[in-house]
Amino acid sequence: MPSKHWTLVGGAVACLITSAFTATTQASPWIEPGDARARFALQKLADRGHFDRTVSTWPVMWSSVAKDINPSVASDATATARAAAYLRAEQSAQFSDGARAELTLSGSSEQPLVQGFNGTPKDEGLARLDLQWQGQSWALGLSPTVVANPTDDEEYRYDGSYLAATFGNWVFGAGAIDRWWGPGWQSSLILSDNARPIPAVWLNRKRDIAPGSQWLSWIGPWNFTLFAGQFQDERAINDPNLIGMRFTFRPFQGLDIGLSRAIMFGGEGRPENGSALWDALIGRDNSQEGGENDPGNQLGSIDARYGFAIGNQSMGLYAQMMGEDEAGAFPARKSWLLGTDWTTGLFNTDQQWFLEYINTTADDLLGDPMPNITYEHFNYNTGYRNHGRNLASSFEGDAEAMTIGAFQFFDNGTNLSASVSYAELNSDGQVRTVMPDADVTYFIPATNDKVGVVQLGYGTPLPFGRLELHVRGTDKKIELVGGELDQWSASASWRYRF
Repeated sequence: MPSKHWTLVGGAVACLITSAFTATTQASPWIEPGDARARFALQKLADRGHFDRTVSTWPVMWSSVAKDINPSVASDATATARAAAYLRAEQSAQFSDGARAELTLSGSSEQPLVQGFNGTPKDEGLARLDLQWQGQSWALGLSPTVVANPTDDEEYRYDGSYLAATFGNWVFGAGAIDRWWGPGWQSSLILSDNARPIPAVWLNRKRDIAPGSQWLSWIGPWNFTLFAGQFQDERAINDPNLIGMRFTFRPFQGLDIGLSRAIMFGGEGRPENGSALWDALIGRDNSQEGGENDPGNQLGSIDARYGFAIGNQSMGLYAQMMGEDEAGAFPARKSWLLGTDWTTGLFNTDQQWFLEYINTTADDLLGDPMPNITYEHFNYNTGYRNHGRNLASSFEGDAEAMTIGAFQFFDNGTNLSASVSYAELNSDGQVRTVMPDADVTYFIPATNDKVGVVQLGYGTPLPFGRLELHVRGTDKKIELVGGELDQWSASASWRYRF
């Protein structure tokens, strides 16, 4: 089909998308994790050579999307018109100076255990008002939220609130925002939006510009993000700190490489001086044998994804490896995530598919299994969790799972999603975690169990706002340390921008 025709089609799609209000997150200077259509669009453009930027670190700055999509996309309109149109529409709606607001009402009959990139409501009832303001160099977001029957006993929240400013090609911020690090669609081994975000200060690059030095030009476009925050929930050791850092680079077209680190240190009764922080950074005392001088809990991960064009579509192969401790310069006691994703254009619409395997029993894939290591720690006995949920994989530690999933994107703003997972949870049937707060539901499988999980989603624009519906089912009840989950559950959310 001629490129001019597809340009007109893309413009029409952009108009439909704008009127349909398809974004899954509130307006902000970045695209938050959870917008599966934005991820599909960016990833497809990157795989086809029109967006030479890393796409495995979320949130993604709108400034990079606005300035770094290559003009070559116009010559590939047959393959990319709808993806580019969606990004233009969302950029116009979200990345502009001024004030805006959004109201969200949501509810769920049962809080889910298994979550993916396309998150669903986690609370029985929620009402949130997002107030946003953006200027040339500053941005402010306030998200007062009221939750009915919260699983963590916190009825009033401000998750999603932030204050951010730019200085050159850097963004400085403070607040509690969701993150997703890694190429997985169903899981991340080191940081996802499965748990509530931790209040933190942070720093990240505004655009993934390649180094100017001829000695470093091989790195290609790169990004770096760093945050430092403090846990607010009741824990075996209260008030520990969390530092996260991620460096991504793109040495050649199609290849994204990410290096991540997460460090828990300090807290009540634990050393918090510069020496303790340095010991944590270099991984000193990673024997899992404990000791008063142990600096903290260190996790490190390496991930890579290679994406490429196939006809008018795209495909990618990806992997992530995470170690609980550092051995030499590399993580040890390894967990693995392997996957592939691809796009199709059936019925003149867009689809995103993925097939993903995860194993969170330490060293199980390529050695002798070491249960009760992944996401646990001998001093920080509440583990790598916040308000009862794992900060990384929703399958938790000592799990093995295979997931196949798909998203269907229509031009009128309607989306469909479906996934099927088969998982073995808590492989040795033991629970090592210390859970000091009786008012918190800990989403940790209590026994060894094999379970099938089906999730279906439907989103559509309404005359006023947007409606999202989700249904989840399992072939048996899942027993958590705090009680059983029903086999079937449903959730709904309604959002309105004004």
